[in-house]
Order: sequence, then C-alpha cells, then structure tokens
Amino acid sequence: MRIYLDYNATAPAAPGVVDAVCRVLRDIPGNPSSIHAPGQQARAVLDDARGAIAALLDAAPGDVVLTGGGTEADNLAIRGGAEAPDTHGRRHLITSTIEHEAVLNTVAVLERRGWRVTRLPVTRSGMVSPADLEAALTPDTALVSVMHANNEIGTLQPIAELAAIARAHGAWFHTDAVQTVGKVPVSVQALGVDLLSLSGHKFGGPKGTGALWIRRGVRLQAQQTGGKQERARRAGTENVAGLAGMAVAATYARTMMASHGAEIARRRDRLESAILAAIPGTDVNGTRDARVPNTSNISVDGVEAESLLIALDLEGIAVSTGSACSSGTLEPSHVLKAMGLPAPRTRNSLRFSLGPGTTDAEIDTVINTLPALVGKLRRLGRAAAGVGGGR
Repeated sequence: MRIYLDYNATAPAAPGVVDAVCRVLRDIPGNPSSIHAPGQQARAVLDDARGAIAALLDAAPGDVVLTGGGTEADNLAIRGGAEAPDTHGRRHLITSTIEHEAVLNTVAVLERRGWRVTRLPVTRSGMVSPADLEAALTPDTALVSVMHANNEIGTLQPIAELAAIARAHGAWFHTDAVQTVGKVPVSVQALGVDLLSLSGHKFGGPKGTGALWIRRGVRLQAQQTGGKQERARRAGTENVAGLAGMAVAATYARTMMASHGAEIARRRDRLESAILAAIPGTDVNGTRDARVPNTSNISVDGVEAESLLIALDLEGIAVSTGSACSSGTLEPSHVLKAMGLPAPRTRNSLRFSLGPGTTDAEIDTVINTLPALVGKLRRLGRAAAGVGGGR
C-alpha cells in the first residue's frame, strides 16, 4: 500500500466527491445557461458550488466566480486587474519572488507588454516585509499579488497587513490562496483583500475546478470572450459535474479543519522532528511557526533531492522536491533561492505535505525508511566523487 505525502500537489478526492461527480454526469445533462428544467437543475448545482465556496471563505455567493482551476483564477485576477478600466491606466504591478509560476509567469507576460513589475524580496524564512511593500508602492501601482501560503515551504504571509497597505495607496490586492483554502480558516473579510484565488483539487475536489472571489465593486476585464456566463466575468460553459464535486470537497474541508487540523500538524511535527534527530545534516527550510499545518520542507545535505524522491517512490512513499526536473536537469528551487539559502540546499530539499488521510502508521514507516535511504545515497555519492577525483 502506497503512502501519499504530496497533498500540496493534489489531494485525493474527499469523501463523497466521486459520487457527486458521477451523479451529475448521469442525472443532470442540462446546460446551466438553458432555461428549461434540465438546464435549471444544472444551474442549481452551480449555485450550490458557489455557496459552498462562499461559506469556506466567509463570503457572499454572488462574489464567487467559478473557474477551471487556480491558474485560471490567478490569470483573471492579475490580467483582469491590470487591464481593468477602474485601474485608470496604472501600469505598475507588485508581486513577490516566491510566488507560484501561475503568478510569476503572468506578470512576466504583462511586463513584456509594457507594465512595470516590482518583485519583492523575502527574508530567509520566506516572509514578505510590509515595509518593503510600502516602499515599492507608487501612484501608478494598479495591483499587488502576494500568495497567502507558499506551496513549497508552507510559510503564511501577513496578508491582512499587506492588503491594508496596498489599499491605503489605492491599489487592489490579490492573494493566491491555493495552498490555504481548506487547510486553515480563510476569511476574505478578515484578510481585507480584493481578490482571492483557490483551486478545488488542493482540498479534495476534482482537478480542473477553482474559483476567484472578487470584492464587490471591483470590476475586472474578462479574459475569455464569449457568452455571458459567470455574470460576464468568465465566458464558457461551466464544468458542472466537476464543480459539484468541488462543492462536496469544500463542505468536507470546513469540517476537516475543525476535526483534523491539529492532528495533521501533530503528525507533521513528529515526522519533522524524527528526521532532524535521526539524519545528520538536515534542516527545515522556512519558518516553523507561521505556516500551514501540513507542510514540511527539509534539506538533506549530500543527497540530490531527485535521487531521494525516486528512492522513496520505489519504497512506496510519494513526496515532492522543492525543485522542478526539466530536461533531465534538476533546477534549483526559485523559492529557496529567493530566500538566500546556499546553492546546495536549493537542490537537496524534500517537501512532505500531509492530509486528513495521513496516519500515524504511515508516518512511522517514513521515519523508519528514510535514514537508511539517505545513508545509502550519501555513500554512493562519496564513492562516485572518489572515482571521479582519481582520474
């Protein structure tokens, strides 16, 4: 039986999600834009999904735009905000150096099209400084986008403070909350943001579902042209069955946070402490305090993360690296690099991300398996280096 510790990449389907998707596919064939009875049944499914997401965010259902995922939601927020008539031609955007590629690549495209972009640095623990944001804001700033929690290290940003600073300067504030919604309580009212993105498959919904919450009065430029779906903010027929599944997952997540959140954090801390105690040359990347309860990013000296990931996979344990493997070359993590960590640590870090399905027995298995694998890989690495040095 496999052990799955990669919830930050995607979470297994929450209880009831598969049944909800199958039921809608089987029993509700209508298009939600049609006015006949089957169409209105489909419309009711979307209303339920909108309501479930709103309840998860302490928001009003009418302010939720249903999307095809977190990346689409980020694009609608950033491109739509940059190009919106209400930004009065402002051409300056601010983000951080540790954002997800859905944000970083989107602002890079806008930069090539003439927008000026400021990328805020982070501390060694991965935090954005409110003072740095204050200094970067100008009368030309249209939008600030800073993620709620980082996908690699789990660090929670001071979003309420950052959003208040941005809004005081007349700029909209967007947060990518893909890694927090469903893991920690998220209230758009308490955060004070203007735009918030989420992704259904991060909290047990189907892949290809997501949403963007838009503060009432914020008018974005639509990024898909076509019909009038989602109040003309997102054209295209909605994924009714998938969004039905996301609604079930959202409802489950509200219960899970209350009943499982502390247990997930306890298991994460136990795993982390055991690794640090059993394996010399290991360290936690990012803060151990202000972070989501399920995430631990650990560097392992003398071992390439990709090799360790593969070794764990062969033992039936699924984790992730903090780096991306591209064309056979392990690229340094842009997050760890932005934190100012030494070059080896940007290449030798593993991310463990737990969920409500993680058990103590699974944690025990990882604790008992990992030290021997690290030892073996370190010996192989030293042997290879010795062979190379003798030529």
